[in-house]
Amino acid sequence: MAIEERDTILSTSHGMRTLPIDAVKKNWHLYAYEAVELALFMVSACTFTIFLFDPSWLAVRLIPNAIIRRALMGVAMGFTALVIIHSPMGKRSGAHFNPAITLTYFRLGKIGFWDSLFYVASQFVGAIIGVAIAAIIFKSSLSKPAVDYVVTVPGRYGIAAAFFAEMLMSAVLMAVVLLLSNRVHLAAYVSYAVAALIALYVVIFAPISGFSINPARTTGSALFAGVWTAGWLYFIAPLLGMFLVAELYVRVCTGVVLCAKLHPDPAFVCPFRCHFPGHRRLHESNARGSKS
Repeated sequence: MAIEERDTILSTSHGMRTLPIDAVKKNWHLYAYEAVELALFMVSACTFTIFLFDPSWLAVRLIPNAIIRRALMGVAMGFTALVIIHSPMGKRSGAHFNPAITLTYFRLGKIGFWDSLFYVASQFVGAIIGVAIAAIIFKSSLSKPAVDYVVTVPGRYGIAAAFFAEMLMSAVLMAVVLLLSNRVHLAAYVSYAVAALIALYVVIFAPISGFSINPARTTGSALFAGVWTAGWLYFIAPLLGMFLVAELYVRVCTGVVLCAKLHPDPAFVCPFRCHFPGHRRLHESNARGSKS
C-alpha cells in the first residue's frame, strides 16, 4: 500500500471526502471514547504515583527501594493500558489515546484528516480532564513535590538524553505494533506487548525523561503543574520516532498496514480503512443497514 494513500474513517456518498460536520456527526462517539480512555489513563497514573511515591502514604515506608516501587508503577500502568485497549471503548475507537499514534496512522493512510484531527483534540481534552478529576479526588496530594501532577521533565542526564529516550521508546513501540498487528496470527498479542513495553519503559526511562511518549499526556500534567520544562521535546520526539519507524516499515519492509486498531477484534465493527480478515468496516455496515 502506498504511504501517500489517504481515506476517511467514514466515506460520504459518491466517494466524496468527509466534511468536518459529517465526521463529527458520524464519529463523535469514537472521539469521546478516545477522550475517556486517556482520562482514565491519567487518573490511574496520578493515583498510583500518589500511592507509591507520596511519603505520606504507606508504600514509601513499606517499600523503601525506589526501583521496586517504580517497577510496581510500571506494572500498574501497563495493566491500565491493557484494560483500556481491551475495553469495549478501546475495541471500537482503536485505543490510540495518544496523538503520536493517531498521527502515525494518518501518515500511513488508515485514518482521514478530520477524524485524525478530532481524535487528537479529544485526546488532549481527555488528558486534561483526567488530571482534573484526580485533582478533585486527591486535592493537595497531587501537587506535592513527590507527585507534582505526574509532570514529565528531563531527568539528571539532561534534555538531550530525554529527547533520545522519548524517541527511542516511541520508535520501538510503533515498530512492535506494526510488526505484530499486521500479521494476523500475531495481532491478538499487540495489546500485551504494548503493556509490557509500558511497564519496562517506566522502570528504565522514567528517571531519564519522566516517560511520556504522548504529547497529550504531557500537556495534561504540565497544565496543572505549571511546569513546561523542555516541553517541546515531548511533542517532537514521539512523533519523530513513530514517523521514522512507519516510513521504514512501508518503504524498507514493504509492509502492508491492515488496520489502525491496537486490538483488531472482529466482533467489533472497524471504523478505519481496514483490511484485517473478518473485520467489518463501519461504513459498509452502515450501508447495509440503510438498504435493509
